[in-house]
Amino acid sequence: MKIMLFRSVLHGTVFGLIMGFAVLASGTAGAAPAVGKPAPDFTGTDAQGKTHRLADYKGSIVVLEWTNHQCPFVDKHYATGNMQKLQAAARKKGVIWLAVLSSAPGEQGYLEPKEAQALSKKVKAAHTAKILDPKGTVGRLYGARTTPHMYIVDKTGTLVYMGGIDDTPSTDYDDVKTAKNFVTAALDDIAGGTPVKTPVSRPYGCSVKY
Repeated sequence: MKIMLFRSVLHGTVFGLIMGFAVLASGTAGAAPAVGKPAPDFTGTDAQGKTHRLADYKGSIVVLEWTNHQCPFVDKHYATGNMQKLQAAARKKGVIWLAVLSSAPGEQGYLEPKEAQALSKKVKAAHTAKILDPKGTVGRLYGARTTPHMYIVDKTGTLVYMGGIDDTPSTDYDDVKTAKNFVTAALDDIAGGTPVKTPVSRPYGCSVKY
């Protein structure tokens, strides 16, 4: 009788532990971001050491740009001045533009804070800030897969666009002139008070170096 009781208690304890871990896992694992749903909130530190929290920008449109200066797909947009032009035009309209660097230490594109500052100055980047995400926390939260991988959050904090920067997945500089830019189109739709016509597209570029 004592053995049966012990087994019952042991079984109940193990079951309780399993259920407890399951609840813990479900509570900590972030759901994949989805257009039309609240954008995952995050806190990140930029190259100057300033803290940025997405929730603090509610009331403003926010663009998230995953970047890696050593990726030829990213280089296409910066070497031609295309990315800087997009950043400057968006910021002129009050958009918050956060470039996010999720390369891990020792991986392609990783930069220390001072190196990130120097690079932004060298390429004349016009983003609001460059978030350094060496542990990949923000990148994984958003499911960022490529550089560039673009996301747009509207003034209510809703994710309204996620995907590629444009419809031409190449490293050819000349393609920038003829490509349909999804980010520009989405920002224009938002400014016009209409739903984003292309809310999701396939991202292209180098893999994020987590």
